[in-house]
Amino acid sequence: MAETIGAEDAKILIHGDHEIALLDVREHGQYGNGHPFFAVPMPYSRLELRAPVLLPRKTVPIILVDDGDGVGERAAKALADIGYTDIRVLDGGAPAWAAAGFELFEGVNVPSKTFGELVEHDLQTPSITAAELSAMADAGDDFILLDGRTPEEYQRFNIPGGISCPNAELPYRIDHMVAEPKTTVVINCAGRTRSIIGAQGLINFGLANRVVALENGTQGWCLAGFKLEHGADRFHPTELPAAAVEQARARATDVAERFAVPIITRQTLDGWREDAERSLYILDVRGRQEFLSGHVPGAGHAPGGQLVQATDQWVAVRGARIVVTDDTEVRAIVAAHWLRQMGHDAHVLQGVLQGVIASGPLEVGPETGVTIETSLPTVTVTELKVMIASGEATVLDLRPGMDFRAGHIPGAVWSLRPRIGDHTGTIVLVADEPEIAALAAAEIGEAALLDGGFQAWRSAGMEIEATPDSPSDGDCIDHLFFTSGRHDGIEAAMHAYLNWEIGLVDQIDSQERAAFHIVAPD
Repeated sequence: MAETIGAEDAKILIHGDHEIALLDVREHGQYGNGHPFFAVPMPYSRLELRAPVLLPRKTVPIILVDDGDGVGERAAKALADIGYTDIRVLDGGAPAWAAAGFELFEGVNVPSKTFGELVEHDLQTPSITAAELSAMADAGDDFILLDGRTPEEYQRFNIPGGISCPNAELPYRIDHMVAEPKTTVVINCAGRTRSIIGAQGLINFGLANRVVALENGTQGWCLAGFKLEHGADRFHPTELPAAAVEQARARATDVAERFAVPIITRQTLDGWREDAERSLYILDVRGRQEFLSGHVPGAGHAPGGQLVQATDQWVAVRGARIVVTDDTEVRAIVAAHWLRQMGHDAHVLQGVLQGVIASGPLEVGPETGVTIETSLPTVTVTELKVMIASGEATVLDLRPGMDFRAGHIPGAVWSLRPRIGDHTGTIVLVADEPEIAALAAAEIGEAALLDGGFQAWRSAGMEIEATPDSPSDGDCIDHLFFTSGRHDGIEAAMHAYLNWEIGLVDQIDSQERAAFHIVAPD
């Protein structure tokens, strides 16, 4: 049995001076329906895939949150099996946390979202409405609209005329993109956070232009009755003239001084790698192709705008050291100056131009990740069809619940690792990721994997069954219904999401508020 900890004691540790990882091992939907403020999602269905990336130090203290249903005990054993040594399970899980009088927060990336709202509140980040932006366009005003989301999000939908420039790239590229000081710079995202952080970031970096956030982003645009554009291909310039780079570096140097962002050497970083008492994250905040062309050994890829928008996707240990890298220090300082205001011990690795990191070699290769041994026996589509016809096979479909609803092998049972029960016959697993099947198979004992997964079954022209109401909403614990629909033109969903973001500030307690240290740009 894993050691347990009560909610009150856990709360003390979370806000203490030592490292702690508060991990929610429930599935995505359960987590999103209500979790402690600083809980980081690490669903049991993919625990061993995420833990080595998010928990770099095996001796870090860990508290696991479940639903009071025993999944935390199973997760504690799984973590111990891969070498983690200081693990406790929150006694009674999330329900006990609420019963102790502590808030459970809906949604995802809650600390980052709350931070964005606090920045707007404390710094009075200027904004305009969708109607005002439309009027500016109709009047032919001199402005540029920059979309601070990822290029992939931008291409799915964007406000007409907008140019893709992810948030961390804005201070780096803005002087090349905006030549006239009289041009108004408008920053948008899909909702609120990246609009606010993108605009305030440019203000912090001393841009002389008027800079504003688009209130409520693309959702606000839709709610005002305007249409979105799809498949746009207007991207920020990839190459910058030397003068623009030097101007950006000068701004960044000034920001590092004003916001007390520490710049460290490679020698310091190498020393920290050997420190067994502190967790260390090395995060490269450039674009993916830049990262793949060469990065500091051991660095993970975390595009700077996303790192600030969703910090808990990359950093799970409160109190850990974070070293942010790029090739010019500009984008690293953008990210680090925000991370430090979010309460993280963030530093920037000293670097020089042309993608060469000072004082050491580069590592070239794929993004940092973890693989799981997938030595399951496989069956072909043809073999499985015969097995189903003879009643020999029990098919367990491990894909997302909403994908199962849309189409699955007739007679298949939808399941997830935390809810796999006892089954008879030859068990055949269907999964998008063989690693997920391997983790689930460990709960069963013996199982086979459908070679090529559901896509192979579909491509072979086999019969497909759809069950729009199965699994039920209540059983579909991997899907967060709370956030669905807001990008599909459903006004109620958009209003609910935006109200959720705005309301986060009123939900946090004094200890959660004290974790943030927002600094005015002057």
